[in-house]
Amino acid sequence: MNIRQKLEQREHEILSPYASFSDSSEGRDIYEDPCDIRPIYQRDRDRILHSKSFRRLKHKTQVFLAPEGDHYRTRLTHTLEVAQTARTIARALRLNEDLTEAIALGHDLGHTPFGHAGERVLNRVCPEKFEHHLQSIRIVEILENHGRGLNLTKEVRDGILNHQTKGKPKTLEGKIVRLSDKIAYINHDIDDAIRGHIILEEDIPREFTDILGHSSRERLNTIIHDIIINSEGTGDIIMSEKIEQAMFEMRKYMFRSVYTNPVAKGEEAKAESMVAWLFEYYVKNLELMPEEFLEMIEEKGETVTRVVCDYIAGMTDRFAVAKFKELNIPRSWSIY
Repeated sequence: MNIRQKLEQREHEILSPYASFSDSSEGRDIYEDPCDIRPIYQRDRDRILHSKSFRRLKHKTQVFLAPEGDHYRTRLTHTLEVAQTARTIARALRLNEDLTEAIALGHDLGHTPFGHAGERVLNRVCPEKFEHHLQSIRIVEILENHGRGLNLTKEVRDGILNHQTKGKPKTLEGKIVRLSDKIAYINHDIDDAIRGHIILEEDIPREFTDILGHSSRERLNTIIHDIIINSEGTGDIIMSEKIEQAMFEMRKYMFRSVYTNPVAKGEEAKAESMVAWLFEYYVKNLELMPEEFLEMIEEKGETVTRVVCDYIAGMTDRFAVAKFKELNIPRSWSIY
């Protein structure tokens, strides 16, 4: 046996019967010879980690637009926190950590510049509509690797597609990521909001903190333990009713106090106007987009608006701002 086969055999010896075993994957749309070292989900994890869309997450908004402080979360650090939480749960339940991590690392690849503000605009102006979880799938299936996609397994793509609250992942690993996404952003967004003087820890209603904890560390510890204790041996990923209700009530509090707060979101109108302007501009000036996007229209029959949407959605916050300035503000004459 080669190393991959030994690792696959070890999965059957160590992992729970409810785990997604690497050698039982439904596979890829395009067949590839197996790696002699890495199981199939580990290869997917590596492909996502090395993708350009993953690297761009470091300059995409999580909650605060272009924060100047070094310690605010970005879409990349959010993704890493989701992956850490998800792996902790998966390991405790003896589920497949490689599959869990691959889904976690890929779940937000489709996010736009300026977070949900950019997503709202593209969904409004693009005739084909726009949702970031669908864009994440489009990235890994089509846009990455010069239009060839990453050819990920069906299990990883299912987890990415269904990571939202309304999603229904087919694997327990996907269900872990779906919950871990919420656990991560509720807790780290509270931390960032406190850092940004939007709220104080004491402002959070006591009926939530008395149950979940009075700090991010306590809340994470409470929620993660609750999931592991209630899920072990059940063939499902579940929480106790008390903790689940408190967590989702805390989420509602965050929407009221932070996600729609005029101080935290005061610049979003400008960001939305910028994204809308860029969309209209590139629809009228296709030749200014990179060649790989033009090829999608000419060779693959994609619509102009769909491809322009792809281009803008892939921009980082600072790249979108730089393009807007370049196209709107005249440059000074620089030859002396």
